[in-house]
Amino acid sequence: MLGNKLHVKKGDNVVVLSGKDKGKKGKIVEALPKKGKVVVEGVNKVKRHTKPSQAIPQGGIIVKEAAIHSSKVMLVCPACNTPTRIKKSSLANGSMARTCKHCGEIVDKEK
Repeated sequence: MLGNKLHVKKGDNVVVLSGKDKGKKGKIVEALPKKGKVVVEGVNKVKRHTKPSQAIPQGGIIVKEAAIHSSKVMLVCPACNTPTRIKKSSLANGSMARTCKHCGEIVDKEK
């Protein structure tokens, strides 16, 4: 099992590296670090047959996104707009930041 740390976060734009949705881009809707998975918008759609309930009175078939393993996605750098690996670099004030390996731009700051 993967540790509790993922290389991507909720809100990151990613590209899918393998599987039936290979090459698709989307935004991370939910990160599940304990399972090592992420839910990407518009990727890995599954159909769920639901019974009628208070929330969904008519029931029916619902199409939603399922989780995929975090190793199957790669972060898209907002500066150079290319799929890239990240490196952790320390800033002057002592905090860490995720940095693009291609262009060297800071993707975001961490605690």
